[in-house]
Order: sequence, then structure tokens, then C-alpha cells
Amino acid sequence: MNSEIDSKQSLDIQQARNLANTTKSVPQMESSTPRWFMQMLPWVNLEAGIYRVNRRKTVLRPGIKVPIPAQGGAEKILGAHLKGISLFENCDDVFLDDLATKFQSERFSMGQMVMSKGDPADKFYILAEGKIEVSDVSDHGDKVRLSMLTAGDYIGEIALLRGSNRTANVEALTPCVFLALSRLDFLAALDAIPGLREIIEKGMERREREIQKVNEYGENKTHITTTADGEPVVEGVHIGYEEQPRELSLHSMQTVVQIHTRIADLYNTPHDQVQQQLRLTVEDMKERQEWEMINNPEFGLLNNVASSMRVPTRKGPPTPDDLDELLSMVWKEPAFFLAHPKAIAAFGRECTRRGVPPPTVQMFGSSFITWRGYPLLPCDKLLVDGKIKTSGSSGKTSILLIRVGEDKQGVIGLHRTGLPCEYQPSLSVRLMGINQKSIEEYLVTMYFSLAVLTDDAVACLENVEIGNYHEYK
Repeated sequence: MNSEIDSKQSLDIQQARNLANTTKSVPQMESSTPRWFMQMLPWVNLEAGIYRVNRRKTVLRPGIKVPIPAQGGAEKILGAHLKGISLFENCDDVFLDDLATKFQSERFSMGQMVMSKGDPADKFYILAEGKIEVSDVSDHGDKVRLSMLTAGDYIGEIALLRGSNRTANVEALTPCVFLALSRLDFLAALDAIPGLREIIEKGMERREREIQKVNEYGENKTHITTTADGEPVVEGVHIGYEEQPRELSLHSMQTVVQIHTRIADLYNTPHDQVQQQLRLTVEDMKERQEWEMINNPEFGLLNNVASSMRVPTRKGPPTPDDLDELLSMVWKEPAFFLAHPKAIAAFGRECTRRGVPPPTVQMFGSSFITWRGYPLLPCDKLLVDGKIKTSGSSGKTSILLIRVGEDKQGVIGLHRTGLPCEYQPSLSVRLMGINQKSIEEYLVTMYFSLAVLTDDAVACLENVEIGNYHEYK
């Protein structure tokens, strides 16, 4: 034993540590992210806490999707939900409730033709589940896609009243479930109520006249005179505004940070315990803020994408064609794509498959892949199957294309700066006091919201599958 001790010629590390200081890091947290979306978003300061989005009056709004509730394990339609279809907007509730009972469920397998061009239009279809493609044949004999429809969309409503042949082909891209109403059942229900047919026909004629008076966005056309000679009469115009514009109030996010005075007094070197508790709390709040900005049911970005600005993927995985479709919708100065990191990886695989690796760009000291020059920013708040962190490599999510800025009629963040005891812009930390257990309490408050100024400021690619991989020889 003595010989082993005598053999050591220098001080042992474990003994030396008793006299040495340890260099310590500040507390780390894995849940913190760069939050690039929040950095790219322009912020508008609200003095009164309310932001009113004034828009030009829309006279003719596009049709909306029909909600399809599941009742007893089967898809059903409610009479009140039919009101959103232009054909039925002038019908009373009793008629629509009776009409809803006449819809029958029909199923089509993937690749099956739902209808062909030239067939008699004997049914009205509401898509309850799945995805379909509406197509035609070009002058050169090639297949031309007219649109893709998903759950809640409908086809053939005009043919119910007037009867005609189908003008396009409809194919099921996935297994589909439809709610179908036959023209015979519709006419029988219509004839049972005297005068209802005339009311519906007048409503359709009025809508057709309104279509002639509005532009592509449903706004009244402005009469502008263009001439090279003569003295034509110049018509007067006025631009109408929405009577009830949307108002957005700042939402508050609050928590109370508690720390014992003994800890703050005695264990405060080399890192200030109060400051570290506040720093970690603020990080958590900012992560939650980004989640709310995207997913909040009232003002969140995903829930404020207009129906006309939503498009499904063609085959499931995100392809260059799908992102080109988004660019064709948000073509007025788009700023960036926003996607879950796994969705960006899935897009990269599809680009590799096609031999078109996307270029990269340097931003914020990091590299981002781009498509057509627009960066794809990773954001884990665009959930995959409702989760931030997925356990596997499959699931569905969404990809957004966003235009930002108040001057560009885009997406903006809302906050309030200049708060008392402001710790960061729009975030305050107030000392509430010390309770009878010697615990200091700090109230942390953050104010924020988000506004989409026009419908075409953001488009959403839906049902993006992230689990598609390719085998290469």
C-alpha cells in the first residue's frame, strides 16, 4: 500500500479539484429554437392595444367548404351547412333539413373515375373524405388538371337545377367517400314546395349578374375610361369599405417566477439566479408565443388561411410542383416558405429524386435551402400529426408561403412596446413583492397578436406527407 502511494510523482486530479474553481455554463434548454419565423415577421406597435384590418368591400365571396360531421360512424350532412352553397342560399331551413336526409353515401377506390366528360349530370356530389382531381383534355390531346378538391368541396350543383352533361373528368386520387344527391330527388323535393324553383332560379340569375359586375376578387369593378380621341363621358366611382372590419386585440401571456431570497442572496455567483430564472422563463414564453402565432384558433396563421388559398399535395410528399403551386397563389412579392424540419427534409428528397437539388442561401448565420429563390424556414410549431417532436419518420403536416409587411398587404406581428418595467420589447417583468415564506415573486407579461391583411398574403399546402423515401440503384 505504501509503495503505491510513494509511486505517485504528481498531485492527483481529484485532489487538485478541491483547490480549483469550476467554469460553469448558464443553464441550457433543448426546447429552445431559433424562432426564425418571429425574426422575419415585421412588427407593428399598437398604442391602443387593438388593430383594425380595413379592407375594400367584397360584394361576391367565393363558396366555402361544407362541414361534414360524422354521426354514428357515418358521414352526414346538416341542412344548415348547405346554406354555404350558392344554389341553396335562398332556401329555407325546413327545406334544407329535408334535403339533407336525401344524400346517400358513395365510395370510390383510388384511381377510379367518379365521372367522365359528356356523361349526364344526374347527381350532385359533396366530398366527405379523400382527394379528387378535376381534369380535361387540351387541344393537343394532353391531360390538363383543372383543380384538386378535398373534403368539404363539391361538384355539380348547377346541373341539379338545369340539367346538362358533365364538362370535365373527375378521378379519385385516394379512396374517397362522397355524399351524393340525385337530380330526381332534388326536383321532387323542389316541386313539393310551390314557388321554390322560381326563388332559386332568380337567385342564380342575380348571382350571374353580380359576377359580371365584380373583378376576380369579388370587388366591384371600377369604371375607367380609356380613349385616344373624342369626348366620352367619364363615369364617377367610389370605393366601398367593409362595414364591419375585423378587429384584433393584443393577447397577453403571463406567469409568475418565484425564487427564495436565500437562493438569491447566497448562491448568486458566478451566475445571477434571478436573471437565469427569468431568462429561461422568457425563452419558454417566446416558444409558446411562436406556437400561438401559428396555431391559435382565433388569430393563428394556420387558422386564418382563406379556403381559396389552401391546396392539397398532388401525391402526398411535397414536390417542386406543389411549391410552384403555392408560388402561383402568393405571387405578389412572397417572402419565405415556412415548414416543419421534417417537411423540408421530405422536399429535399423529392428534389434529389428529380435531379434538381435546391440551392442554399445564408441568413442569420445559417444555411437554408431555397426554391425559386425563396428560403424554406424550419419551424417545429407547424405540427406533424399534432405533435412538435415526432417519434417516427411519418405523418402529415402543412407548408406555408407567406408575404410579410404592412406596406405589402402581408402578414404582420402585433405588439406593444414602452411598457413599464420592460425587460424586452413588449415583455415586462415586475417585482410583485416578497411573501411570508421569503419568496420573491416576479410577474412576467407579454403582449402579442398577428394579422393577415389580405387573403392572398398566405397560402397553405395541406396534408404534406413526410415519410416518403426513395430507393436508388
